[in-house]
Amino acid sequence: MRVPDSRAFRPPPETLRRLLRLFVFTALFCVLVAAVLTLAMPSLGSFWRNLWFSECIGLWVSASGWLVLQLPWIRRLPDPIGALVSLVVGIPMGYVLGYASAYSLLGEPVQIVGLTRAREAAIAATVLAGGFVTYLAWLRNRLSDEAAARSKAQRLVVEAELRMLRAQLEPHMLFNTLANLRSLVDDEPAQARQMIDQLITYLRSALAGSRSETTTLRAEFAQLAAYLEIMSLRLDPRLRYRLELPDALQQTTVPAMLLQPLVENAIKHGIEPKIGCGAITVTARATDGGLELEVADTGLGLPPDHDPDRSSNSYGLVHVRDRLRALHGAQASLRLQPNKPQGTLATVRIPA
Repeated sequence: MRVPDSRAFRPPPETLRRLLRLFVFTALFCVLVAAVLTLAMPSLGSFWRNLWFSECIGLWVSASGWLVLQLPWIRRLPDPIGALVSLVVGIPMGYVLGYASAYSLLGEPVQIVGLTRAREAAIAATVLAGGFVTYLAWLRNRLSDEAAARSKAQRLVVEAELRMLRAQLEPHMLFNTLANLRSLVDDEPAQARQMIDQLITYLRSALAGSRSETTTLRAEFAQLAAYLEIMSLRLDPRLRYRLELPDALQQTTVPAMLLQPLVENAIKHGIEPKIGCGAITVTARATDGGLELEVADTGLGLPPDHDPDRSSNSYGLVHVRDRLRALHGAQASLRLQPNKPQGTLATVRIPA
C-alpha cells in the first residue's frame, strides 16, 4: 500500500506565519486580560491563576476560530460574514475547550455548567477578547491580501511596460539594420548574408522572449550575441564585444530581456558618440547573495556629476529598476558607476 506524502498535508509557509502571529498576539493579549481581571475582581484569585485560565481559553478560541475559517464553505463567504461566523462558532467552542483543559491540567474537577461571578467575568472577557483578536487578525489578513494584490498589479504594469519597450526597441533596431543591409547587398554580399543570419537569430529569440516573463541566461546571452553581432557589423571596426557566461549559470532564470536596455544604452551613449574603437563586455557570475550581471563598456563614460546611488532618467534604466523591484523586491538592484580605466559599468544584482 502506498503511504501518502505527508508534505501534501502541510499548509503553505505564509499560512503558518499568519497562524503563529495570531497565537503570539493572543497570548500577549491574554496577559492584559488576566491583569485587568485581577485588578478589577481580586476575589477571582491570583494573577497567575487568572493568567492560566485566560491563556487556555484565549488560545483555544483562536484555534477554533481559525479552524472554522478554513472550512471550504466559510472561505467562499464574504470576509466580514466569514469572520462573524468564526466568532459565533469559535468563541463558545474555545471557551468550553479552554476551561476544560485548564481545569484538567490543574488536576481539578471540571466546572463549566452553572453561572458564578467568576464564570460570568470569564465569559465576558472571552467574548471581548475573542472578538477583538479575531477582528485584528481579519484586518491584518485583509491588509496583507491588499498588499499582495497591489504587488501583483505592479508586476502587471511592469510587464505591460516591457511589452511597450519591446515594441519601441525592435522596429527601431530592425529599420536601422535593414537600411544597412540595403547598402551591403551589392558591395558586401557575404557581410549582408551574415547580418541576415544574425537578424533571424535575434528576432527568433525576441519573439520567444515576448511570450514569457522569464528566460534562461543562455537564451538571454544568445539574444545579446545576435544583437551585438549585428551592431558590430554596422559599426565595424568601432565595436568589439565579449560575452562571459559560465556553464553552471546557463539555465539560471532571469527576467526576459533584462540586459538588452543596458547594452543598448552602452552603445547609444558610450560607443557611438566616441571617436575611435570601443568594447562591451557582458558578464554573469554567481555570488554568495545570488546572481551578479555586469555590462561594461569603454565608451565616453558617465558625466562628472553622476551619483551612482541616484536613479537615472533613462527610460530603459528606469524600466530595468522597476522590473527588478517588482519581481525581486528591494534586495535586487541596478547600479551605474565608472568603468576602469574608461567607460561605464552597469551592475545588476539579483538575490538567490
